[in-house]
Amino acid sequence: MTEKPIICDTKPLALEVEAGTHFWCACGRSSTPPFCDGSHKGTGIAPVKHEVEEKGTIYWCQCKHSQNGALCDGSHKSL
Repeated sequence: MTEKPIICDTKPLALEVEAGTHFWCACGRSSTPPFCDGSHKGTGIAPVKHEVEEKGTIYWCQCKHSQNGALCDGSHKSL
C-alpha cells in the first residue's frame, strides 16, 4: 500500500542548483528537502529523477501535488 506524501510547505522552494541529475523527494519525509535522503523506503513512494541542463534557480514543489514532477506548477494554491 502506498502512503500519501507529506506536504512540506504550501509554497515552492527556490534553490540554485548545479547542472546534473538530482533526485527530488516525492514523499515529504526527507531531512534534506527538496532532495531525497532515502526516507521514502517502505512508503511505496519513489523519488523523482530531475535533470538540470545548466546551473540556475529551480522552483521545487514542496506541496507534493504538482503535475509537473519535481517542479512547482502552482498546485499549492488550491490546497
